[in-house]
Amino acid sequence: MSAKILIVDDHEIVREGIRRLISKSQREWKVCGEASDGEEAIEAVKALKPDLVILDITMPKISGLETASRLSKLGLGCPVLIFTMHESSRLGVEVRQAGAQGFVLKSQAARDLVRAIDQLLAGKTFFGAESQVAPTS
Repeated sequence: MSAKILIVDDHEIVREGIRRLISKSQREWKVCGEASDGEEAIEAVKALKPDLVILDITMPKISGLETASRLSKLGLGCPVLIFTMHESSRLGVEVRQAGAQGFVLKSQAARDLVRAIDQLLAGKTFFGAESQVAPTS
């Protein structure tokens, strides 16, 4: 499935790593743009109309969770995958409350990121490696 992906992270090296992982996936995915904070992300989603946004949780100006919430309220129908280094027992709840469709821990990116992107592009969710995937409503 062909898909346009927007990468949002305040660290260029992380964006580069995600780009490389996506390019090595052998899928018909294209990185359509990048942003380094939540404000840029919102503008990029409006302008580029990606099929999926990979969004860091900790960024300057607007956090990833707040950005996800604002994107959800815009009703653009673009799934959001939170990408974070922060493990917490509340992470799944916070991601759902923000309107995102899933999360991947940066420590598990090599194992989970491509699988999570596949799930979200298929209309499902991905809440960590051990989570059940289910169709979104």
